[in-house]
Amino acid sequence: MDDRSDDPGRAGSAFDAFVDEAIASLPAEFLERLGSVAIVVEDEPSPEQLATLEVGGLFGLYQGVPRTSWGADGAAVPSKITIFRGPLERAYGRGPGLAGAVGDVVRHEVAHHFGISDGRLRELQADRQSRAARREGR
Repeated sequence: MDDRSDDPGRAGSAFDAFVDEAIASLPAEFLERLGSVAIVVEDEPSPEQLATLEVGGLFGLYQGVPRTSWGADGAAVPSKITIFRGPLERAYGRGPGLAGAVGDVVRHEVAHHFGISDGRLRELQADRQSRAARREGR
């Protein structure tokens, strides 16, 4: 269920704008390769989604076949990225931190579309934090 709305009076419209901004901020080479990936906003993950992944909560979910796993013919397989409004708003409120968190989740799920695992994403995050700490220490 796509819960996005263009109604400016809708409580989620600012959240939807954060998602749109995060997508628009992706580098062109990634945007061009998103192809038929549907990016939707839903209020909450379903009990089935949580049970399938054996997790207690989700900010976002990639469902599909990563580009790195496509067949030899390069045929695109429809994929879906879902961003969950409720868990993100509960964790980050509706203040300035929410936009950054939404951007992080969008980039995380897009990375899965390109075949990057959670383990590799953690490594990249640790490396980025380490480089930032070194810059601050100078």
